[in-house]
Amino acid sequence: MEKIFKLKENGTNVRTEVLAGLSTFMTMAYIIALNPNLLTNFDTGSPLWNGVFLATVISSGIGCLVMAFLANKPFAMAPGMGLNSFFALVVANIATMTGMGYLESFQSALVIILIEGIVFILLSIFNVREKIVDAIPLGVRLGIGPAIGLMLMNIGLGSNVGIYAEGNGFTTPFYVMRDFFGALTPSVIQGNMGDAGYTQMVLTVITMFIGLFVIVALDHKKVKGSVLLGMLAASVVYWIGSFAVLNTNPFASLANASFLPPFADMAETTLFKLNFAGFAQIGWFTVITLVITFCVIDMFDTIGTLVGTASRAGMLDEKGNMPKMKEALMADAVGTTVGSVTGTSTVTTFVESAAGVEAGGRTGLTALTVGVMFLLSMFIAPIAAIIPAAATSAALIYVGILMLGNLKKIDFGDMTQLLPVCIMLLAMPVSGSIGHGIGLALITYTIMKMVTGKAKEVSVLTYVLSLIFLVKFFLVA
Repeated sequence: MEKIFKLKENGTNVRTEVLAGLSTFMTMAYIIALNPNLLTNFDTGSPLWNGVFLATVISSGIGCLVMAFLANKPFAMAPGMGLNSFFALVVANIATMTGMGYLESFQSALVIILIEGIVFILLSIFNVREKIVDAIPLGVRLGIGPAIGLMLMNIGLGSNVGIYAEGNGFTTPFYVMRDFFGALTPSVIQGNMGDAGYTQMVLTVITMFIGLFVIVALDHKKVKGSVLLGMLAASVVYWIGSFAVLNTNPFASLANASFLPPFADMAETTLFKLNFAGFAQIGWFTVITLVITFCVIDMFDTIGTLVGTASRAGMLDEKGNMPKMKEALMADAVGTTVGSVTGTSTVTTFVESAAGVEAGGRTGLTALTVGVMFLLSMFIAPIAAIIPAAATSAALIYVGILMLGNLKKIDFGDMTQLLPVCIMLLAMPVSGSIGHGIGLALITYTIMKMVTGKAKEVSVLTYVLSLIFLVKFFLVA
């Protein structure tokens, strides 16, 4: 382990790295079920759902292994949120345009992901993606971490926990921040949700904050694995509350759960099932537009996550660059390519990697641990599913708060640096896209330099990137 991952050189050890990997995995394990749900319109248990489920864990696992051994970085990978929803929309549009069924359209869209993965591999080999990282101004780079922090807090306090209750006919969820803390009085939200839903919401909020305070208390005492232990403590609280207050068994799903991977369904629906004939019916202009869109969003999501998380871990040099960035970007490209041939949308570096970094993860052993857990999830997915969302929210909120620390490095007296960062701080949590937040920051930075008479300080590549985002936001159909 020492020879492969250089643990002593990075000031860590096997125990810390493994705990960090488990912390990261637990915060992102939701993707195991959520990704096939989104890509198959919640057609749970169908052959396509089973195929996407296996594709999710296999592509995530392989992506993490490449990150571990090629880049020796503690970053985890999985099919990206936002990109998977966009992929599902593309599949639906292909079905409408061509008249193909959903499965055939899905297999046609996988060709687009394959092209994206190959493009990323070529861009990584020829250092183009690394040059794009260098073109992001230092001020914007310093602001990426805090912006991701706010995004994590928004996920933890907002969309990560949705309570489906009687008040909305169990169709659309109520959220902690918007609906619970946003209600005029407790009686209003109770009336809106119904008694059972409101009780579950109260238990969720209590669980979330107990988990958060346990993490803070343990970290204050320098306890290793504080994030993981806090999540476990929160899970126990929720499980006890489920029995005592909700009168439900939180482990009921394990009774009829299957622990055998559905390889036959995967072979039938997604494994190397690239529909080139259907792909040819889409139209070249549409294909080019979709490939560019996927590439731009994924590229800047990955770059933002790598830079922001590496900054928190102290992995950036004085110029804001991360060693072995090329290798880390290659892991993303390989993961996407594997995802396309196994049956899922774009694989990207997950922002939840910050949980493992905060738990002390500094090397590829953390990523290796996450990768092994994903591969084991072919057999233990039902166990991962019983971790309540409220427990993972506690970790996301805590890590998000810590990532705000980079704001002290921002020059608040320089408006050309401050305004792009402020817009990015708002854009990431509101839009839910790291890439879009960076894009808006780049556009703002470029325009600010132009209007203040400092246009020559902007590199040519920064101008090009700003123009690409302008086209993407306003001109791409």
